[in-house]
Amino acid sequence: MEPVKNAIRMENITKRFGSVVANNGINLALHEGEILSLLGENGSGKTTLMNMLSGIYYPDEGQIYVHDKPVTIASPKDAFDNGIGMIHQHFKLVDVFTATENIVLGLEEEGRLDLKKAGQKVKEICEKYGFDIQPNQKIYDMSVSQKQTVEIVKVLYRGADILILDEPTAVLTPQETDKLFAIMRNMQRDGKSLIIITHKLHEVLDVSDRVAILRKGEYIGDVATKDANQQSLTDMMVGRSVSLNIDRPLPVNPTPRLVLEHVTAYDELGVKRLDDVSFTANAGEILGIAGVAGSGQKELLESIAGLYPVKEGKILYYDPDVDYAETDESGQPKHQPQSLVGMDPMDIRKAGIAMSFVPEDRLGMGLVGTMGMTGNMMLRSWRKGKGIFVDTKGPEALANRIWKELEVVTPSTKFPVRRMSGGNVQKVLVGREIAQEPAVLMTAYAVRGLDINTSYTIYNLLTEQKMKGRAVVYVGEDLDVLLELCDRIVVLCGGQVSGVVDGRAITKEEVGLLMTQHRKEGAE
Repeated sequence: MEPVKNAIRMENITKRFGSVVANNGINLALHEGEILSLLGENGSGKTTLMNMLSGIYYPDEGQIYVHDKPVTIASPKDAFDNGIGMIHQHFKLVDVFTATENIVLGLEEEGRLDLKKAGQKVKEICEKYGFDIQPNQKIYDMSVSQKQTVEIVKVLYRGADILILDEPTAVLTPQETDKLFAIMRNMQRDGKSLIIITHKLHEVLDVSDRVAILRKGEYIGDVATKDANQQSLTDMMVGRSVSLNIDRPLPVNPTPRLVLEHVTAYDELGVKRLDDVSFTANAGEILGIAGVAGSGQKELLESIAGLYPVKEGKILYYDPDVDYAETDESGQPKHQPQSLVGMDPMDIRKAGIAMSFVPEDRLGMGLVGTMGMTGNMMLRSWRKGKGIFVDTKGPEALANRIWKELEVVTPSTKFPVRRMSGGNVQKVLVGREIAQEPAVLMTAYAVRGLDINTSYTIYNLLTEQKMKGRAVVYVGEDLDVLLELCDRIVVLCGGQVSGVVDGRAITKEEVGLLMTQHRKEGAE
């Protein structure tokens, strides 16, 4: 057998941020023509390590070798000059530009830019590897997976033969993930070397040749994928045996908290996003929302939260402190549920409706990236201050509590959240919303980008909320989890409800079928 050739070798790489050692003396190799998975809990230093390969950070100590030559990578341009391209978790695209314009943006070429020629080259790359985008398509017209495709084509266009993909499947449906993996295998066959950072262990086992594991900034070791399973990888990642079970107690006294009746909504282009949606979310249960990406999950939660205009139908909120069975002398109900249609988030809050929403877009809608944890806690409570002064004691205490209880990896509660790892950002957001003690807690992809250990912490937090009599609405993409966590599941397909099913009695295949068929059969 000929010796293994390395595409990349990292020797004794150390990186510190203040007092936090993100990477400590790491030795890692990527062989030529292999797909290597990089695994580790949130904040274990995976993205930091890869950011040093892609020129975003510079190591404090250690040496990087590319094809066995020592190199200095002090900028993304140096990385490209060495054939290294990274596809980040959060896309960096200009919405109003076409795919081709985004791909050539920032390139220095002789003479005038020939977009037609560039478009032709983009088309050739797409045909070679099986990408599904049109060179002249605008970014704002693309699905999430197409945007990701543009990011991948961008690095291939610049001649990368070593590709790093950071959480590439976090926002993809199972079908889109399969497509991406087929493309990765095509690239591998073409002699490219790939590193994939992911938390989804079944994907690690499916696509990679070898797995390298980091724990708390240290390199634990590597294992051939064929010799590993989900349990062995989890135990290596966490450093102890972890139980992969979700506790699902039966709902206690479920009573209606949110009732949707025939809700229909259109986007600004007049496209129908929600079509005659009806269901009930009960206090004391977790209601799952399933559907392939773009089936209306986002619009549904935003309609309830007052962020998306509802054209027809009712959204009714039943206050936990009101007895709706109470009648007046004539036998008519004394109290009516509150209608949320037409209210914005501020109106909902002023009306005393206790609702929390963890949106899909963490840094766009949920948190302010330049502020620390305390500042982001204050976003929820600044109105409680007296006069012109804002109360910082409460938010600081809450930030400290979330920091400790959810094990957020950050040097301090003042450290800007945009500089934290994606998983830690998610912990801050979920922790803040749960701390509001809402009557209704809505979460969109609450564990997206979280390692398996933290995901289970969040599942338990949601179950705890359910047992406190709160209505939890959980939009998730992992069907296995939906079936283990949720009491009932509303399945959406193309903005319609194709079924409301019992989470304990339905199979994954049956939910998958409902996700791709329009009703009316199978509805509750």
